[in-house]
Amino acid sequence: MSRVLLRSLVALVLTAVAVLVGWRVLGPAEVRATAATPYPEDAARSFEVTGRTNVAPLIVDGRTRVFAGRRQIRADGPVDAKSVNTARWSLRRWPAQVSGVVAAGTTVVSRWSDGLLIATDARTGEEAWRVSSGLPSSGYDGHRTGASTVWAPPGLHVAGESVLVSGGGRLSAFLVSNGARRWTITLPAGCGDGFTTRGGQYFCATAGFAVSSGAHLESYGKGPFVPLACDVALSGCLGMRNAAGQDFWSGRPAPRLSVPAGAQLLGVSAGRTVVLTAGRHLRVLSASGAVLADFPLAVDRERLTWKPGLWQVTDRWVAIERRTADGPADPEAPEHYFTVDTVIIAAI
Repeated sequence: MSRVLLRSLVALVLTAVAVLVGWRVLGPAEVRATAATPYPEDAARSFEVTGRTNVAPLIVDGRTRVFAGRRQIRADGPVDAKSVNTARWSLRRWPAQVSGVVAAGTTVVSRWSDGLLIATDARTGEEAWRVSSGLPSSGYDGHRTGASTVWAPPGLHVAGESVLVSGGGRLSAFLVSNGARRWTITLPAGCGDGFTTRGGQYFCATAGFAVSSGAHLESYGKGPFVPLACDVALSGCLGMRNAAGQDFWSGRPAPRLSVPAGAQLLGVSAGRTVVLTAGRHLRVLSASGAVLADFPLAVDRERLTWKPGLWQVTDRWVAIERRTADGPADPEAPEHYFTVDTVIIAAI
Protein backbone atom coordinates (compact mmCIF):
# COMPACT_ATOMS: atom_id res chain seq x y z
CA MET A 1 0.00 0.00 0.00
CA SER A 2 2.80 2.38 0.93
CA ARG A 3 4.50 1.58 -2.38
CA VAL A 4 1.35 2.50 -4.31
CA LEU A 5 1.03 5.71 -2.32
CA LEU A 6 4.67 6.58 -2.98
CA ARG A 7 4.27 5.99 -6.71
CA SER A 8 1.16 8.16 -6.72
CA LEU A 9 2.99 10.97 -4.93
CA VAL A 10 5.92 10.73 -7.34
CA ALA A 11 3.52 10.86 -10.29
CA LEU A 12 1.82 13.94 -8.83
CA VAL A 13 5.14 15.67 -8.26
CA LEU A 14 6.31 14.90 -11.80
CA THR A 15 3.02 16.17 -13.21
CA ALA A 16 3.30 19.38 -11.22
CA VAL A 17 6.87 19.90 -12.39
CA ALA A 18 5.85 19.29 -16.01
CA VAL A 19 3.01 21.80 -15.71
CA LEU A 20 5.35 24.38 -14.15
CA VAL A 21 7.99 23.88 -16.84
CA GLY A 22 5.34 24.00 -19.55
CA TRP A 23 3.93 27.23 -18.15
CA ARG A 24 7.36 28.84 -17.96
CA VAL A 25 8.16 27.76 -21.52
CA LEU A 26 4.78 28.21 -23.16
CA GLY A 27 2.97 30.69 -20.93
CA PRO A 28 2.52 34.34 -21.90
CA ALA A 29 5.76 36.27 -21.61
CA GLU A 30 7.13 39.71 -22.39
CA VAL A 31 10.69 40.99 -22.42
CA ARG A 32 11.69 44.60 -23.00
CA ALA A 33 15.29 45.78 -23.35
CA THR A 34 15.80 49.55 -23.26
CA ALA A 35 18.62 51.48 -24.93
CA ALA A 36 22.03 51.45 -23.29
CA THR A 37 23.70 53.58 -25.97
CA PRO A 38 23.17 57.24 -26.96
CA TYR A 39 20.49 58.16 -29.47
CA PRO A 40 22.11 58.07 -32.95
CA GLU A 41 23.15 61.38 -34.46
CA ASP A 42 21.49 62.69 -37.61
CA ALA A 43 23.66 61.36 -40.43
CA ALA A 44 24.77 64.18 -42.75
CA ARG A 45 24.73 62.43 -46.11
CA SER A 46 23.03 63.09 -49.41
CA PHE A 47 22.45 61.43 -52.78
CA GLU A 48 24.18 58.09 -52.23
CA VAL A 49 23.50 54.49 -51.29
CA THR A 50 24.42 53.96 -47.65
CA GLY A 51 23.72 50.29 -46.95
CA ARG A 52 21.67 47.13 -47.23
CA THR A 53 19.61 45.18 -44.71
CA ASN A 54 17.95 41.78 -44.79
CA VAL A 55 14.82 43.17 -43.12
CA ALA A 56 12.81 46.31 -43.86
CA PRO A 57 13.50 49.30 -41.59
CA LEU A 58 10.85 51.78 -40.52
CA ILE A 59 12.99 54.93 -40.53
CA VAL A 60 11.96 57.04 -37.54
CA ASP A 61 12.96 60.64 -36.83
CA GLY A 62 15.70 60.35 -39.45
CA ARG A 63 17.94 58.81 -36.78
CA THR A 64 16.87 55.27 -36.00
CA ARG A 65 15.53 52.17 -37.75
CA VAL A 66 12.78 49.94 -36.37
CA PHE A 67 12.41 46.34 -37.55
CA ALA A 68 9.55 43.91 -37.01
CA GLY A 69 9.59 40.15 -36.67
CA ARG A 70 6.84 37.73 -35.84
CA ARG A 71 6.95 38.38 -32.09
CA GLN A 72 9.43 41.20 -31.71
CA ILE A 73 10.13 44.80 -32.65
CA ARG A 74 13.65 46.15 -32.29
CA ALA A 75 15.60 49.26 -33.24
CA ASP A 76 19.13 50.02 -34.33
CA GLY A 77 20.98 53.00 -35.74
CA PRO A 78 22.25 55.13 -37.28
CA VAL A 79 20.16 55.10 -40.44
CA ASP A 80 23.26 55.04 -42.65
CA ALA A 81 24.66 51.88 -41.03
CA LYS A 82 25.85 49.55 -43.80
CA SER A 83 23.90 46.58 -42.40
CA VAL A 84 21.75 45.63 -39.42
CA ASN A 85 23.46 46.57 -36.15
CA THR A 86 23.01 45.17 -32.66
CA ALA A 87 19.62 46.25 -31.35
CA ARG A 88 19.56 49.42 -29.23
CA TRP A 89 16.21 48.40 -27.77
CA SER A 90 13.67 45.67 -28.31
CA LEU A 91 10.28 44.36 -27.23
CA ARG A 92 9.45 40.67 -27.46
CA ARG A 93 6.07 39.17 -26.58
CA TRP A 94 4.75 35.62 -26.65
CA PRO A 95 2.41 34.18 -27.87
CA ALA A 96 1.07 37.44 -29.37
CA GLN A 97 2.30 38.39 -32.83
CA VAL A 98 3.13 41.77 -34.33
CA SER A 99 0.48 42.81 -36.82
CA GLY A 100 1.76 46.32 -37.60
CA VAL A 101 4.10 49.13 -36.62
CA VAL A 102 3.79 52.88 -37.26
CA ALA A 103 5.55 55.99 -35.98
CA ALA A 104 4.57 59.58 -35.23
CA GLY A 105 7.52 61.77 -34.37
CA THR A 106 9.63 59.77 -31.92
CA THR A 107 6.76 57.55 -30.79
CA VAL A 108 6.62 54.04 -32.24
CA VAL A 109 3.23 52.33 -31.94
CA SER A 110 3.02 48.58 -32.42
CA ARG A 111 -0.21 46.64 -32.82
CA TRP A 112 -0.40 43.04 -31.61
CA SER A 113 -2.64 40.10 -32.39
CA ASP A 114 -4.07 40.13 -28.84
CA GLY A 115 -5.53 43.58 -29.48
CA LEU A 116 -2.92 45.62 -27.60
CA LEU A 117 -1.44 48.88 -28.85
CA ILE A 118 1.95 49.56 -27.28
CA ALA A 119 3.77 52.87 -27.68
CA THR A 120 7.56 52.96 -27.36
CA ASP A 121 9.87 55.97 -27.19
CA ALA A 122 12.12 55.54 -30.23
CA ARG A 123 14.97 57.31 -28.45
CA THR A 124 15.13 55.14 -25.34
CA GLY A 125 13.05 52.02 -25.97
CA GLU A 126 10.98 52.75 -22.89
CA GLU A 127 7.25 52.15 -22.91
CA ALA A 128 5.17 55.30 -23.25
CA TRP A 129 1.72 53.69 -22.90
CA ARG A 130 -0.36 50.67 -23.76
CA VAL A 131 -4.08 50.25 -24.34
CA SER A 132 -6.42 47.55 -25.54
CA SER A 133 -7.78 48.58 -28.92
CA GLY A 134 -10.82 46.35 -28.54
CA LEU A 135 -10.53 45.58 -32.25
CA PRO A 136 -9.49 42.26 -33.82
CA SER A 137 -6.25 42.12 -35.76
CA SER A 138 -4.34 39.55 -37.74
CA GLY A 139 -1.04 37.97 -36.83
CA TYR A 140 2.32 38.61 -38.45
CA ASP A 141 2.24 38.68 -42.24
CA GLY A 142 5.57 40.32 -43.00
CA HIS A 143 7.26 37.27 -44.52
CA ARG A 144 11.06 37.36 -44.53
CA THR A 145 11.66 41.11 -44.63
CA GLY A 146 8.77 42.38 -42.51
CA ALA A 147 8.16 45.08 -45.13
CA SER A 148 4.37 44.83 -45.12
CA THR A 149 4.37 45.03 -41.30
CA VAL A 150 6.32 48.30 -41.07
CA TRP A 151 5.51 49.92 -44.42
CA ALA A 152 1.95 48.72 -45.13
CA PRO A 153 0.41 47.48 -41.87
CA PRO A 154 -3.24 46.45 -42.32
CA GLY A 155 -5.74 48.56 -40.41
CA LEU A 156 -3.11 50.83 -38.83
CA HIS A 157 -2.48 54.46 -39.84
CA VAL A 158 -1.29 57.76 -38.40
CA ALA A 159 -2.68 61.24 -38.90
CA GLY A 160 -1.23 64.19 -37.00
CA GLU A 161 -1.63 63.49 -33.30
CA SER A 162 -3.72 60.34 -33.82
CA VAL A 163 -3.20 56.64 -34.48
CA LEU A 164 -6.12 55.11 -36.36
CA VAL A 165 -6.97 51.44 -35.94
CA SER A 166 -9.61 49.48 -37.84
CA GLY A 167 -11.01 45.97 -37.53
CA GLY A 168 -14.30 44.15 -37.30
CA GLY A 169 -16.11 46.89 -39.22
CA ARG A 170 -15.08 49.61 -36.74
CA LEU A 171 -12.54 52.43 -36.74
CA SER A 172 -10.99 53.98 -33.62
CA ALA A 173 -8.66 56.93 -33.08
CA PHE A 174 -6.13 57.07 -30.22
CA LEU A 175 -3.95 59.98 -29.13
CA VAL A 176 -0.26 59.45 -29.89
CA SER A 177 0.68 61.34 -26.72
CA ASN A 178 -1.01 59.08 -24.16
CA GLY A 179 -3.08 56.39 -25.91
CA ALA A 180 -6.43 57.91 -24.93
CA ARG A 181 -9.27 56.82 -27.20
CA ARG A 182 -10.65 59.83 -29.08
CA TRP A 183 -13.59 58.13 -30.77
CA THR A 184 -14.88 54.90 -32.30
CA ILE A 185 -17.27 54.64 -35.26
CA THR A 186 -18.92 51.85 -37.21
CA LEU A 187 -17.77 51.81 -40.82
CA PRO A 188 -20.29 51.62 -43.68
CA ALA A 189 -20.60 48.54 -45.85
CA GLY A 190 -17.84 48.14 -48.41
CA CYS A 191 -15.56 50.59 -46.61
CA GLY A 192 -12.60 48.28 -45.98
CA ASP A 193 -9.17 49.54 -44.97
CA GLY A 194 -8.32 53.10 -45.90
CA PHE A 195 -5.75 55.89 -45.81
CA THR A 196 -5.18 59.25 -44.11
CA THR A 197 -4.35 62.64 -45.59
CA ARG A 198 -2.21 65.51 -44.38
CA GLY A 199 -5.43 67.51 -44.27
CA GLY A 200 -6.69 65.38 -41.37
CA GLN A 201 -9.08 63.02 -43.14
CA TYR A 202 -9.51 59.27 -43.25
CA PHE A 203 -10.88 57.79 -46.47
CA CYS A 204 -11.88 54.24 -47.24
CA ALA A 205 -13.39 52.96 -50.48
CA THR A 206 -16.86 54.33 -49.87
CA ALA A 207 -16.64 57.14 -47.31
CA GLY A 208 -14.52 59.80 -45.64
CA PHE A 209 -14.24 60.88 -42.00
CA ALA A 210 -12.65 63.71 -40.03
CA VAL A 211 -9.74 62.42 -37.97
CA SER A 212 -10.42 64.97 -35.23
CA SER A 213 -13.94 63.75 -34.50
CA GLY A 214 -14.88 60.74 -36.63
CA ALA A 215 -17.58 62.84 -38.32
CA HIS A 216 -18.66 61.71 -41.77
CA LEU A 217 -17.46 63.90 -44.66
CA GLU A 218 -19.83 64.47 -47.56
CA SER A 219 -18.12 67.12 -49.69
CA TYR A 220 -15.65 64.97 -51.62
CA GLY A 221 -17.94 63.23 -54.08
CA LYS A 222 -18.39 59.49 -54.32
CA GLY A 223 -15.87 56.68 -54.00
CA PRO A 224 -13.98 54.60 -54.55
CA PHE A 225 -11.38 57.04 -53.25
CA VAL A 226 -7.77 56.61 -54.39
CA PRO A 227 -4.81 57.84 -52.30
CA LEU A 228 -2.17 60.09 -53.92
CA ALA A 229 1.48 60.48 -52.84
CA CYS A 230 1.32 58.81 -49.42
CA ASP A 231 3.84 58.06 -46.72
CA VAL A 232 4.19 54.52 -45.39
CA ALA A 233 1.15 52.89 -43.77
CA LEU A 234 -0.93 54.77 -46.37
CA SER A 235 -0.71 57.78 -44.08
CA GLY A 236 -0.14 61.49 -44.60
CA CYS A 237 -1.23 61.31 -48.23
CA LEU A 238 -0.85 64.60 -50.09
CA GLY A 239 -4.12 64.07 -51.88
CA MET A 240 -7.05 61.91 -52.89
CA ARG A 241 -8.95 61.18 -56.13
CA ASN A 242 -12.66 60.38 -56.19
CA ALA A 243 -14.60 58.16 -58.58
CA ALA A 244 -15.20 61.10 -60.94
CA GLY A 245 -11.45 61.63 -61.34
CA GLN A 246 -11.44 64.84 -59.30
CA ASP A 247 -8.30 65.41 -57.24
CA PHE A 248 -8.27 66.97 -53.79
CA TRP A 249 -4.91 68.05 -52.41
CA SER A 250 -4.09 68.73 -48.78
CA GLY A 251 -1.81 71.59 -49.80
CA ARG A 252 -2.41 74.47 -52.20
CA PRO A 253 -1.44 74.61 -54.98
CA ALA A 254 -1.40 70.98 -56.02
CA PRO A 255 2.16 69.57 -56.00
CA ARG A 256 3.84 69.00 -59.33
CA LEU A 257 4.79 65.34 -59.48
CA SER A 258 7.07 65.09 -62.48
CA VAL A 259 7.46 61.44 -63.45
CA PRO A 260 9.68 60.73 -66.49
CA ALA A 261 8.53 58.16 -69.04
CA GLY A 262 9.13 54.63 -67.83
CA ALA A 263 9.84 55.73 -64.25
CA GLN A 264 7.86 54.92 -61.10
CA LEU A 265 6.83 57.54 -58.55
CA LEU A 266 8.09 56.60 -55.09
CA GLY A 267 6.98 59.66 -53.16
CA VAL A 268 7.67 63.25 -52.17
CA SER A 269 10.67 64.16 -50.03
CA ALA A 270 10.81 67.67 -48.57
CA GLY A 271 8.95 69.02 -51.58
CA ARG A 272 11.06 67.04 -54.06
CA THR A 273 9.72 64.28 -56.28
CA VAL A 274 11.48 60.92 -55.90
CA VAL A 275 11.22 58.39 -58.72
CA LEU A 276 12.71 55.03 -59.63
CA THR A 277 13.80 54.86 -63.26
CA ALA A 278 13.46 51.82 -65.49
CA GLY A 279 17.23 51.37 -65.19
CA ARG A 280 16.91 51.19 -61.37
CA HIS A 281 18.37 54.62 -60.74
CA LEU A 282 17.01 56.82 -57.99
CA ARG A 283 16.18 60.23 -59.41
CA VAL A 284 15.35 63.25 -57.27
CA LEU A 285 13.57 66.18 -58.94
CA SER A 286 13.00 69.72 -57.73
CA ALA A 287 9.57 71.35 -57.63
CA SER A 288 10.32 72.79 -61.09
CA GLY A 289 11.27 69.39 -62.50
CA ALA A 290 15.04 69.92 -62.49
CA VAL A 291 17.13 66.82 -61.79
CA LEU A 292 18.87 67.21 -58.43
CA ALA A 293 20.35 63.73 -58.30
CA ASP A 294 20.44 60.53 -60.33
CA PHE A 295 22.37 57.48 -59.13
CA PRO A 296 22.12 53.66 -59.35
CA LEU A 297 20.52 51.78 -56.46
CA ALA A 298 23.26 49.21 -56.08
CA VAL A 299 26.14 48.33 -53.80
CA ASP A 300 29.47 47.61 -55.48
CA ARG A 301 28.85 45.48 -58.59
CA GLU A 302 25.25 44.49 -57.93
CA ARG A 303 23.14 44.01 -61.03
CA LEU A 304 20.32 46.48 -61.70
CA THR A 305 17.85 43.81 -62.79
CA TRP A 306 15.54 43.73 -59.76
CA LYS A 307 11.96 44.90 -59.42
CA PRO A 308 10.73 47.02 -56.50
CA GLY A 309 8.62 45.58 -53.73
CA LEU A 310 7.52 47.95 -50.95
CA TRP A 311 9.41 51.10 -49.95
CA GLN A 312 9.64 54.12 -47.65
CA VAL A 313 10.45 57.71 -48.60
CA THR A 314 11.23 60.29 -45.89
CA ASP A 315 12.60 63.83 -46.07
CA ARG A 316 16.14 62.43 -46.02
CA TRP A 317 16.00 58.74 -46.84
CA VAL A 318 14.70 56.10 -49.22
CA ALA A 319 14.54 52.37 -48.45
CA ILE A 320 13.35 49.87 -51.07
CA GLU A 321 12.64 46.17 -50.90
CA ARG A 322 14.13 44.50 -53.99
CA ARG A 323 12.64 41.38 -55.54
CA THR A 324 13.91 39.10 -58.28
CA ALA A 325 12.66 40.44 -61.62
CA ASP A 326 11.43 37.11 -62.94
CA GLY A 327 11.26 35.27 -59.64
CA PRO A 328 8.35 33.40 -58.04
CA ALA A 329 5.45 35.40 -56.65
CA ASP A 330 5.44 33.46 -53.37
CA PRO A 331 7.37 35.48 -50.75
CA GLU A 332 8.34 32.25 -49.02
CA ALA A 333 10.08 30.95 -52.15
CA PRO A 334 13.91 31.06 -51.94
CA GLU A 335 14.31 33.12 -55.13
CA HIS A 336 11.55 35.64 -54.46
CA TYR A 337 13.99 38.26 -53.13
CA PHE A 338 16.88 39.73 -55.11
CA THR A 339 19.60 39.05 -52.53
CA VAL A 340 19.91 38.07 -48.89
CA ASP A 341 20.33 41.75 -47.99
CA THR A 342 17.46 42.69 -50.25
CA VAL A 343 16.52 46.11 -48.79
CA ILE A 344 18.69 48.95 -50.06
CA ILE A 345 18.89 52.31 -48.27
CA ALA A 346 19.93 55.64 -49.76
CA ALA A 347 20.34 59.20 -48.48
CA ILE A 348 18.67 61.88 -50.58
